[in-house]
Amino acid sequence: MSTYISGGCKNGKSFYAQRVAKASGTPLYYIATMIPGDEEDYARIRRHRDERAGWGFETLECNRDILSCLDHADPKGSFLLDSVTALLSNEMFPHEGVDMDAAERIAGALETFVDRAPNTVLVSDYIFSDALLYDDLTEAYRRGLAFIDRRMAARCDNVIEVVAGQYIVHKGALPV
Repeated sequence: MSTYISGGCKNGKSFYAQRVAKASGTPLYYIATMIPGDEEDYARIRRHRDERAGWGFETLECNRDILSCLDHADPKGSFLLDSVTALLSNEMFPHEGVDMDAAERIAGALETFVDRAPNTVLVSDYIFSDALLYDDLTEAYRRGLAFIDRRMAARCDNVIEVVAGQYIVHKGALPV
């Protein structure tokens, strides 16, 4: 069963996603997408690794070309992809410049991923509720993430928003 989890930063999305993935009873894979850029990123990575310790996850580092990680894992396993937000950033802003087609490509790749590995939990960040005006490139990124969110919400069995540790079901049911 596929589950899409979104919500604000540090609201418990990743921990809840781990519980959802573990409930499948199949081999567990954690797809790490973040490319760390500063000490705060490294601290977040350490915290997530500590939270996963003892859960039985095999970590797959895959910060671009998300379908390639299926070459190293059993598609019948349970996958936790954390996060769609970082994946879009990696694909949209490679070292070579800006790829304005990244969101469309990622949405298609994630749909294919969920088709090939139906026990997938995807984590995304809800970055749409502020009233600030951003530069054109930041707005393009936010629109791209919203595009992926809509496509995956339509494709996944469950869509859950995590707010202050509370779970809001937008589609399907709470898996755990």
